[in-house]
Amino acid sequence: MSIGDTSLQSLNTFSLAAYAAEIIHAENTEQLIGAWKSAKEKEQPFLLLGEGSNVLFLENFAGSVVLNRIKGIERAENAEEWQLHVGAGENWHQLVCYALEHNIPGLENLALIPGCVGSAPIQNIGAYGIELQSICGYVDVLDLQSEKVIRLQSEECQFGYRESIFKHSYKEGYAIIAVGLKLTKQWQPKLTYGDLTRLDPETVTPRQIFDLVCAMRQSKLPDPAVTGNAGSFYKNPAVDSSVAENISSKYPSMPSYPQANGQIKLAAGWLVEQAGLKGFSVGGAAVHDKQALVLINKDHASSADVRALAKYVRDAVAAKFGIWLEPEVRFIAAKGEVDAVGALS
Repeated sequence: MSIGDTSLQSLNTFSLAAYAAEIIHAENTEQLIGAWKSAKEKEQPFLLLGEGSNVLFLENFAGSVVLNRIKGIERAENAEEWQLHVGAGENWHQLVCYALEHNIPGLENLALIPGCVGSAPIQNIGAYGIELQSICGYVDVLDLQSEKVIRLQSEECQFGYRESIFKHSYKEGYAIIAVGLKLTKQWQPKLTYGDLTRLDPETVTPRQIFDLVCAMRQSKLPDPAVTGNAGSFYKNPAVDSSVAENISSKYPSMPSYPQANGQIKLAAGWLVEQAGLKGFSVGGAAVHDKQALVLINKDHASSADVRALAKYVRDAVAAKFGIWLEPEVRFIAAKGEVDAVGALS
């Protein structure tokens, strides 16, 4: 466990200038517990961070930022499925590559999603027709107070769209240390989104899906290593069918996705684009000119710039469509996470 420079700029993919009281690298459960106890003794806030790909630091953090770097991938299998037990500190995209290299399909639609494996269940990450919940077997959670590990089966995780129990009951005082994945040997390609619909389900390979997903993401989404961003800034809103019909009567080409509960999911990026905001900027922050769902650090943006832009976009979409977008990105203030909607209201 090491304590070094307290700058958070390289630890958040927005590349925003912010500092913490201290930054700690934890490579095992003992170090996580030690960092937690130390923060409690100092009466400091405590923040667990993966790769900082889904956070917006609103200001300097007044406590300990602990980087969860618990690594390791274990493989097992039975007649029906492959089973992967993955440390929370593993990089998600590298896990997808690892699975393909070992001829284990099922993760290819989730290629190039930034962040650590431990962050995946919190958001119930998803892309191109697959969500984590469909392949998650369990999540191992460390109770930092009792020092005991709790294994939550997938059905106990209360997964929803970008939603899970880890945003609620298992938020404060808990750390995800591993995720168990179950990948069926009866592989069925998921080809319902974007250019994937052009592939032949009879002949397509997992590698072809992986390559096409990577190409689609790279064509639309800015590389955080080049242009600071946190990926999709807003959740895709689900609305009543009457609301969707009203909008589509004016915009026949509006993309929409019927949900099992009868609601219609709309594309948040499309709504932002129709509000005329592609390329729009506030200070050094801007709406990405290729994918309006992404807000970028275009020119040495401050946290205040990104926050002001996020509020402007949200207000503009509401004024045009009557739909209030909800941020997908987690907002972090001096003492910890705050309600993102409240921060933009």
